[in-house]
Amino acid sequence: MANEGSTERLKTFGSERDVLDIVERFRARTLPKERWTHQAHLVVGLWFVMNRPSDLVLGELRRGISVYNESVGTANTDSDGYHETITAFYVWAIRKFVREAAPGASLLILANDLVASRYAASAFPFGYYSRDRLLSVAARRAWVDPDLVPLD
Repeated sequence: MANEGSTERLKTFGSERDVLDIVERFRARTLPKERWTHQAHLVVGLWFVMNRPSDLVLGELRRGISVYNESVGTANTDSDGYHETITAFYVWAIRKFVREAAPGASLLILANDLVASRYAASAFPFGYYSRDRLLSVAARRAWVDPDLVPLD
């Protein structure tokens, strides 16, 4: 089963421990680089949205991703590594997903539902942004507003 707009194979989580393992290893910078996939980004973002104060989520993810990248040899440059607009966009999207989810759903259910949702499709941000705008150096360095559809 693949996500719409993506050729990445969907992997569901068998337990909450599977989800927490990714989060804990990301935070400790022991997650192997090859496991830092789009899906891992999503579940780490989900954990931060669910467990950290709302006003701290983006800053903590920004620092966490940048430091993690450096720890696995990925430079944070104008063409690689941390991307501010994509990270902030996905914080918005994950918050929207959580608001739409069943009240009281567990981390495991939310993680599996998130990676199977429209939010996980690799093309999802391009419903809001033109490719040139989202993949620009300006968008990598700082937040840029969508140019196709505004965020609600």
